[in-house]
Amino acid sequence: MSSKATGPIVGVGDSGPSRRAVLKGFGAGAAGIAAAPLLAACTGGSKPSSGNSGSASKSVTVGSGSSDAVPKRAYQAVLDAFKAKSGDTVKVNTVPHNDFQNNINSYLNGSPDDAFTWFAGYRARYYATKGLVAPIDDVWEKIGGNFSDALAKASTGDDGKKYFVPNYNYPWGFFYRKSLWNSKGYQVPATFDALKSLCAQMQKDGLTPIAFADKDGWPAMGTFDYINMRTNGYQFHVDLCAHKESWDQQKVKDVFDNWKALLPYQDKAALGATWQEAATTLARKKSGMYLLGSFVTQQFTDKTVLDDIDFFPFPSMAVEGTDAIEAPIDGLMLSKKGGSNQAAKDLLAYLGTGAGQDVYASIDTSNLQTAKDADTSKFTPLNKKCADAIAHAKYISQFFDRDALPTMANNVMLPALQGFLKDGSIDTKQLEAQAKTLYQA
Repeated sequence: MSSKATGPIVGVGDSGPSRRAVLKGFGAGAAGIAAAPLLAACTGGSKPSSGNSGSASKSVTVGSGSSDAVPKRAYQAVLDAFKAKSGDTVKVNTVPHNDFQNNINSYLNGSPDDAFTWFAGYRARYYATKGLVAPIDDVWEKIGGNFSDALAKASTGDDGKKYFVPNYNYPWGFFYRKSLWNSKGYQVPATFDALKSLCAQMQKDGLTPIAFADKDGWPAMGTFDYINMRTNGYQFHVDLCAHKESWDQQKVKDVFDNWKALLPYQDKAALGATWQEAATTLARKKSGMYLLGSFVTQQFTDKTVLDDIDFFPFPSMAVEGTDAIEAPIDGLMLSKKGGSNQAAKDLLAYLGTGAGQDVYASIDTSNLQTAKDADTSKFTPLNKKCADAIAHAKYISQFFDRDALPTMANNVMLPALQGFLKDGSIDTKQLEAQAKTLYQA
């Protein structure tokens, strides 16, 4: 059954730009990548201060790739609250999400805003290494107590300095409608074999067992990450992402062999659909479950539908049970220029407090605040279940296009996975040859 939306759906949000997309043109010198144009909407920030607090700028600009309706409103609420608290002038330049990520290299090398929305992990460390973002150790001196050691590590560059302030994170897992499952007598699968049996039953019941969409290329990476971690363990997964392990080995072949068992149950129209369109099939009870990040709930604007959504982690397979979870971290960074703007630093410090993150969470309930002093009293049962899954995970992965060299993710894995989805074939020798070239460069 196609996951294409065929008309307006009551209670399901508009599609709009992709929630996330793989970075293109990441880093100078990547072979075959054309120079991306500058982000038209982000054409500079406030005038840098001289560095002493008495003459610090009282204005700050923010470049944002949070262009989908819900996160856009949530970030605007944070900026409005910061403005009211500090008296500083704040201007946000919002760019379509894909465009923002695809052009980030040119953006940071051009005339960036003072602060910008970005991601933890490799994608933060990369630009720190290039000297295109500003260290914020002075900000972390104020907010460090609000974050776990894992979050602090994810915000640290290769030089040991802090460069990133986490705002929220969100787990990936299977989302489903409780009322549909109750009516059919479905049970949450604890093992991969149970998952396959459940899929077979859903198919007999006339459902598309697993809603799936990969038009934008990145969603399939989440499935790869989970099957790799469940088949070979977390450490092998991150080592493979870092090319400390070869792609041309049986362990990698095993991942795709295991995935093949799910292909008959995934939406056949996945390559032509966006994640938002696939979400509509879940809302309409046309699909049984959906493997995606918790941001999928942004699409369910009808409270009846939203309250009916439940979640379970990817079931166990060969190793480590469900100890590893995919839970990417999003937040803010400063451009190199923004590092001399005290108002920009004050904004990041505000986002590093529970008060700042609570403002964001009051609008975007699909994500989980990261600050220890954030208010969780209004968490829905779904929020609590997602937070519990992260809290009890022994290992947290970011996402393939955040844990791996981005040119590997975009230039190699994206087309390779789309080809796999099309015909079930994968050339691990070619993956290894391309990885060797990219990582050596």
